[in-house]
Order: sequence, then structure tokens, then C-alpha cells
Amino acid sequence: MTEKWRGSIKESEKIKLLFLCTGNSCRSQMAEGWTRLLKSSEIESYSAGIEINSLNPLAVKVMAEAGVDISRHKSTHVDELKDAQFDFVVTLCGHAQEHCPLFPGKTKTIHVGFDDPPKLAANAKTEEEALNHYRKVRDEIKTFVGQLPGVLS
Repeated sequence: MTEKWRGSIKESEKIKLLFLCTGNSCRSQMAEGWTRLLKSSEIESYSAGIEINSLNPLAVKVMAEAGVDISRHKSTHVDELKDAQFDFVVTLCGHAQEHCPLFPGKTKTIHVGFDDPPKLAANAKTEEEALNHYRKVRDEIKTFVGQLPGVLS
């Protein structure tokens, strides 16, 4: 096995972390994007969903406003990763927490719930009003990611 070095941490020593939510269209994509931007020297991040939905365009928009490009992300079903070895799985909604599959090995599952931006924005009268709900959740997820990996233990 070849090991790559990034900074002072070998790729093989990075924490492998999966963000899991219902549809892998919004919250988990945001979390993966933030982690790749802010913590890539320490964490190898992935995202998946209990179901597959298309990438939410408003999530893409608010992440781009913050300088994070998730436009090329694809929705991944958790079953596609069932044989992967993760150190941590972070469920981001109650549905994912309730339906999180067991992962092989030493995987530790942690729940950190965030509001669902599409539900928050359901009654918005304008796109700007809807975007404000997405921005709120985006910023909460950024704060959480900023505390990684410390909050995982």
C-alpha cells in the first residue's frame, strides 16, 4: 500500500469520516464540502444518504457564496459505502440516526442534528428568504466542522 503525505499527516493516518443524512442533497453535502475545505489535512470526508436525492441547488448556491464549491458532488446511497472502513459516521438528522446501518470494524457513530433547510424554507415568500434558512444551517455546519476532530471523541 502506498502512503501519501499531506502536511505532517500520512493519508493513511487521516480520520475517515462519513456524514450521513436522509437524501445526501443538502446538509451532508455541506458538511463534506466544509470538511474538505477546512480539515482536509486531518480528515478524509465523505457524505451519503439513506435515500438518494439530487443535489439541492440552493445548498450549492449558499455554499458558493461562502467560497465552497459543491456543484460537482453527487448524491451517494449509504449502501454504496457499506464495506468502507470509517472511523466515524456523523448522522445529521433524526431519520439518518434511526436508520443508520452498521459499519464494519471500529466505526463510531455520533449524532449531531441540524435543521433541514428545505423544510425551514418551505413557506418562504422569496428566494432570498429561503436562502437565509440555508445560510443559517450552512453556518451552523461550518461551526461544527471547525471543531473537528476534537468533538468526535
